[in-house]
Amino acid sequence: MQLPLRKLQKGGGAKIGKLKVSDRVFAADYNEPLVHQVLTAFMAGARAGTKAQKNRAAARGGGRKPWRQKGTGRARAGTIRSPLWRGGGVTFAAQPRDYSHKVNRKMYRGALRAMLSELARQERLSCIAEFEVAAPRTKAALEVLNALGLRQALLITEQADENLRLSTRNLRQVEVIDSGGIDPYRLAASEHVLLTKSAVEKVEAWLA
Repeated sequence: MQLPLRKLQKGGGAKIGKLKVSDRVFAADYNEPLVHQVLTAFMAGARAGTKAQKNRAAARGGGRKPWRQKGTGRARAGTIRSPLWRGGGVTFAAQPRDYSHKVNRKMYRGALRAMLSELARQERLSCIAEFEVAAPRTKAALEVLNALGLRQALLITEQADENLRLSTRNLRQVEVIDSGGIDPYRLAASEHVLLTKSAVEKVEAWLA
């Protein structure tokens, strides 16, 4: 399997070559049920699950019967914290919960391989020899992206580059992550994925 390899030229623009990559990682079959399950589990795991309301047991006060059972002409009441009363507890109170789903490592890596392979088949995944900026300037990163013909992209590098991160943080449609930060949500949400050559080697070592 070969991926497009882009190299920036001094006069502007980019030269396109080929980079040989692992068929197991970048030419796997697309398993839609697996991708859906892993993506759903990943998004569910990001939910805080901290919503909470007080039921009648947790609401403060109401330990004494507000009036005697008979003889007042009013309806029977055992506590002022009944859900029927203003200031009382909630009938079906929401409680903190864990939304996470169990997904084993083999399934997670298999889904990432399927997504990367599908991006490659759709020509939405390419490589670049290196992507570096000398100083943290948005203009410098924008010039490189324009030379590559990209407006919206997920850029994956071998390791975190502070200059590159600062140069792209004002570009709303561009995100920079290192090879260890790849996740199914980012891959699914990206119009184009651009990996550096060194990042490809890291991804192959991780997913092969």
